[in-house]
Amino acid sequence: MSIINTFDGEGAEIIKAENNVHKIDNFPKTILVAFSTKFCNILLNNYNVSEIGCLYGDGQEYPIYEFECEGKKIGFFNSIIGGAGAAALLEELIALGAEKILYFGSCGALDRKITEGHLLVPVEAYRDEGVSYHYAKPTDYLVVETAQRLIEILEEIHIPYNTTKTWTTDAFYRETENNLKMRKNEGCGVVEMECASIMSVGQFRKKEVYQFLYAADCLDDSSWDERILGSVPSDLRERILVVAIELACRL
Repeated sequence: MSIINTFDGEGAEIIKAENNVHKIDNFPKTILVAFSTKFCNILLNNYNVSEIGCLYGDGQEYPIYEFECEGKKIGFFNSIIGGAGAAALLEELIALGAEKILYFGSCGALDRKITEGHLLVPVEAYRDEGVSYHYAKPTDYLVVETAQRLIEILEEIHIPYNTTKTWTTDAFYRETENNLKMRKNEGCGVVEMECASIMSVGQFRKKEVYQFLYAADCLDDSSWDERILGSVPSDLRERILVVAIELACRL
């Protein structure tokens, strides 16, 4: 049997996420998830935030925070980078009671016309990873079913953005020139490491998982252009967080 045919929609899981978390009373239904502690630090320094619990992974604690936005309780969590770790922690957030989970993080531009810091909404994700094949039947691309709602809110609050297909990969150091050309020819504008994985979990668990990205580095050249990867200007980071909070409030 091919490894991509591992989807089992009927068999019961041996390890269940609800048995691996500590219950948190009145857990927020909407959770905002970043992939950088720098966003977390901005939140802690500028908002009235309380720590309500934590998840565990890689031998570390990952705190869960809560704050209010226009009278609505919003959770905040900083996730592990990569599809496998992010998906496992998403399962645990869902087990705690999360119903709407908004992810935001960086991506690599496959087109040099996509400028650093520009916001993008993925509408389809190429499944060049392993997690999604355990949550959805095999296809090349996974449709991001929640993208339209995110687009509607961005239009309402007049935030510039573009939609794109994305290439989700597990192999940061195996993004080859040939694969890049194939993904671009199929319409992918960016590459990242979580979208297909987290979207497949959300669809399988029937929860609303959303994601927007901001362009950081660029692969559309004879050599890699790091641009702002790992060094996002503080004012841009703050603006991205404000957009993320506004989106979460309106979901």
